[in-house]
Amino acid sequence: MMAQSVSRTSEQKQAALTTARILLEIKAINFRPEEPYILTSGWASPVYVDCRKVISFPRARAKISELMANAILREVGFESADAIAGGETAGIPYAAWISERLGLPMLYVRKKPKGFGRNAQIEGDFADGARVVLVEDLASDGASKVNFVNALREAGATIDHSIVVFFYGVFPGALKSLEEIGVDLSYLANWWDVLEVVEQDGHFDKRTIEEVRSFLHDPVRWSSMHGGRSA
Repeated sequence: MMAQSVSRTSEQKQAALTTARILLEIKAINFRPEEPYILTSGWASPVYVDCRKVISFPRARAKISELMANAILREVGFESADAIAGGETAGIPYAAWISERLGLPMLYVRKKPKGFGRNAQIEGDFADGARVVLVEDLASDGASKVNFVNALREAGATIDHSIVVFFYGVFPGALKSLEEIGVDLSYLANWWDVLEVVEQDGHFDKRTIEEVRSFLHDPVRWSSMHGGRSA
């Protein structure tokens, strides 16, 4: 079962619900229990989120960028970051928006090295030991972030924090890969926040909502019953 929430301040909770409402409004959230999505990991899911859509909605992206910048100040510190990095490709616009808000240099990390030398995988300039925060649109199991973190560290950066708009992690061991390399993941919203807004605002019919609730309470069982992996 996915934890419904960690202990959050009223500011964090409000940010979560605002983010969920924005994603629902721009139709970045999809509920499709009758035709489940099969994720790259093999799990079956009745829910899907596409945070890339945010780039096309100026007011939505401004608000989400503000909330992410505030989260970095609150959870990382006011003077504890030297640069903001985004991963290719979805993290790049977020890195641009947030670095601008925080007055910090921007970097981006390629999925694979291009060329040779220290910065073959990193675009931008930073000093040895620079404290970098990795920003991304989404985290499902954290595995894709490991590549970016390792590339930054190999190039001489210090990185202990990553923040995403949305944390998918409903399945077991969602944060294990990041925990193993000593990176804390922060996020604005998760599926429980979306479900709370959906129930308040009536975005979907009752049957769909109940099916999603069933999935969130026992995602492994739901997956195995709908054509996905079971362990």
